[in-house]
Amino acid sequence: MKRDYYEILGIDKNASQEEIKKAYRRLAKKYHPDINLDKKETGEKFKEISEAYEVLADPDKRSNYDRFGHAAVQDAFGRGGFSWGDFTHFGDIEDLFGRDFFGGGIFDIFFGPKKERYRPTRGADLRYDLDIALEDAAFGTTKEVEISRMVICDSCDGSGAGPGGLKACSDCHGTGQISQSRRTAFGMFTSVTTCNKCRGNGKIIESLCTTCHGDGKVRRTRKISVKIPPGVDTGSRLRIVGEGEAGTRGGSAGDLYIIVDVKPHEIFRREGNDVICEVPISFTQAALGAEVEAPTLKGKTKIKIPQSTQTGTLFSLKGMGIPHLSRRGNGDQHVKVVVKTPTNLGKEQKELLLKLGDESEKSTGILKRRMKTNKKNK
Repeated sequence: MKRDYYEILGIDKNASQEEIKKAYRRLAKKYHPDINLDKKETGEKFKEISEAYEVLADPDKRSNYDRFGHAAVQDAFGRGGFSWGDFTHFGDIEDLFGRDFFGGGIFDIFFGPKKERYRPTRGADLRYDLDIALEDAAFGTTKEVEISRMVICDSCDGSGAGPGGLKACSDCHGTGQISQSRRTAFGMFTSVTTCNKCRGNGKIIESLCTTCHGDGKVRRTRKISVKIPPGVDTGSRLRIVGEGEAGTRGGSAGDLYIIVDVKPHEIFRREGNDVICEVPISFTQAALGAEVEAPTLKGKTKIKIPQSTQTGTLFSLKGMGIPHLSRRGNGDQHVKVVVKTPTNLGKEQKELLLKLGDESEKSTGILKRRMKTNKKNK
């Protein structure tokens, strides 16, 4: 009498598909004939758990089995019952053991070797650090950079061989692969490995290219124009597709990444997309008010200083900052006024300042007396 499939896998009847898969993988790894001494006993056990998995891993087959038992799935296996020709989940075994398990994959046991291709390889990416001025970051510019990189050799088109220097590999006969077969509990086991002599290329070089000396690539220096968009900042990364190292075996070239570094400015300080600068004003201008010139990224402009302006006061110029890189509009410019204390004063200037100080103290005294009177009245 056939054992219950759930019992074979050691799982509950309400087990999820993931739990069924985990149980099968655990048992398959334990009972695989190629890793056990008693191949006959473990081979039968491996076949039994594979039959249970074939049914329970398929939602339709599992539903029929849950309703009608083993009789519901026998038609799917044929008169002789379950055979390896009925098993459809080879990918799960390959995930568990890998195609190179003991020299080959479980898929190869039933369907023969699967030919691997000698794949092209993409070239490496390159990095270039570019210093730019704040004005270039604000308005955008075009810079020419010089890049040293590996490119495909023109003399041999990347093969590494001189004229007539390529021939079919004698070990793999031009296929790039070596096949070996051996008998296992399941039948003939065929493993396919990459040919070591030609490294899977199928051809070997008899005479090297005199330009690249067999590498297929040569180092060349090239000038590239780089467009810097307005709004970039230190750390901004600009990608130029296909300007990296050349690929191998027909693979695409890598990319070039320009890493921007905005140099400090002697007048402006950047904060995000805003810029800040300091403008000195005299004591008289701060006290009486004035109109003064202030620098901007686009040239000079005039700002009005109101009376009694204190040092450190900020005046904003809307839209006069750095453009936003990812959206429309600009940041602002902030002008910070700094009141300069007079130096090298003459006699008359000192007397005037003393007089001004006296008047200031008098007005302060009057204010203090008024404050005291108000307190008493309260």
